Amino acid sequence: MARVLVTRELPAGGTEPLVDAGHVIVARDGDEPYSHDELVTIAPAVDAIICLLTDRIDADVITAGAAGRLRAVANVAVGYDNVDVEVATRCGVAVCNTPGVLDETTADLAFLLILAAARLASTAEADLRNARWPGWNIMQYLGQDVHGATLGLVGFGRIGQAVARRAAGFGMNVRHHTRHDTGISGWAPELDKLVATSDFVSLHVPLTDETRHLFDARRLALMKPTAVLVNTARGPIVDEAALATALEDGTIFAAGIDVYEREPEVHPRLLAAPRTVLLPHLGSASEATRRRMARLACEGAVAILAGERPPNLVTPSR
Repeated sequence: MARVLVTRELPAGGTEPLVDAGHVIVARDGDEPYSHDELVTIAPAVDAIICLLTDRIDADVITAGAAGRLRAVANVAVGYDNVDVEVATRCGVAVCNTPGVLDETTADLAFLLILAAARLASTAEADLRNARWPGWNIMQYLGQDVHGATLGLVGFGRIGQAVARRAAGFGMNVRHHTRHDTGISGWAPELDKLVATSDFVSLHVPLTDETRHLFDARRLALMKPTAVLVNTARGPIVDEAALATALEDGTIFAAGIDVYEREPEVHPRLLAAPRTVLLPHLGSASEATRRRMARLACEGAVAILAGERPPNLVTPSR
């Protein structure tokens, strides 16, 4: 029987794998997050940590935990840039994530942003709700067509491919860029050329040193003035200040954004920028998907604690 810290409240049924395995769940009442200092203090006294992407599981937490009982960190997210994987590997602490279970739900949201941003849905709805709509006019809220347009996918993993399947239903010309040739029709070797020739650009890459501010002022300036940028990946991939400028001066037509550089903060100029659809990190937010994510993370921790190798392992265990 192991002690497993669950840092935040999870959807109903999410922790069942821990309960079924007979492990003791360590958690506080309610949903108040643990501070970084609290995580450092608690880590040595637990065998595993089930955390969210908002928890900073850095070198201090991992080294403190590894000096005690800690054997596993299971992140309830696909990305794991909040976990110091290099230090975890060095300390022999296994890291798990939740791949596969949120692909379709996140792709749904990415396509929602494509449609809503293209058709200026947020602007039009805000006018309607705030009694600013004077009635129908032929020149009102003129957006961009999605059907038949060219969609450029930056990154072509499971989520990017799921977005491509949805785009096919709209008759879109889908192209994608990755570092290496995928061997799949539509691969574009040059990112800048893809950006410059696409009507919609949707981001699906992990956050790394190489992808931080991948879309800066220079790259945004390559986009068509009628183009739409969508980001459901990680916030720091886009320079928010540069994006606000591009929207303000008409460098690009619109943007649909679900993730931000310093969540929950959003750059004030982006909040005020025209032709934007801004959502509060909803990518995987359906009841069924969030429950599956929690269960997969807990299943990974249970497997590691049993001396097994789970399929969602990011780093090897000791």
